[in-house]
Amino acid sequence: MFAYMKGELAEVSASRIVLECAGIGYELLVPATDAEEIKDSTGQDVKLFTYLNVSENGIALFGFLTREELDFFKMLINVSGIGPKGALGILSAMTVSELRYAILAEDTRTISKAPGIGAKTAGKLVIELKDKVRMEDLLPVSPREQKKDNAVSADVTDATEALQALGYSQAQALKAVNAAKALGIEGTEELVKAALKQM
Repeated sequence: MFAYMKGELAEVSASRIVLECAGIGYELLVPATDAEEIKDSTGQDVKLFTYLNVSENGIALFGFLTREELDFFKMLINVSGIGPKGALGILSAMTVSELRYAILAEDTRTISKAPGIGAKTAGKLVIELKDKVRMEDLLPVSPREQKKDNAVSADVTDATEALQALGYSQAQALKAVNAAKALGIEGTEELVKAALKQM
């Protein structure tokens, strides 16, 4: 119903804001990270991408600073056992990039740190969203480089496993290895060395 809303920021709290548009104050539930980012913008115009949720418990309007957050929110609420407030809690506990890394690494421990998300629900989230999250979304590489996917995957997998053996979590290891890969570093050993410097 509403694609986005733009208006004066009237109030901000930890998980909600009031946006005044044409003399009407709209209450929007937002991720804590977004609330923190705009807390000093009271009295200024802000734009939020919105999602209207209608349920037996009432109507709620959710707002996000980026379309990427909104798109991920929609994916999360389609996971069995995760409602709008649970999805908001996940996006409050980690950024979209961190969530992508956790999903690709099947790091349910990191995901289950979000409020109201247990290990079982985190596992279900990983299973249902893993095919919808792409490695290329995390790496700024060209289409030509993407043709090397098989070799890239082998290097990344081996380097990630090596870092895990050193005690790093799957998400931490994958993030560091991908950052090293984005710098043009090739080969498992070189990736591990560069990733360790990133950490």
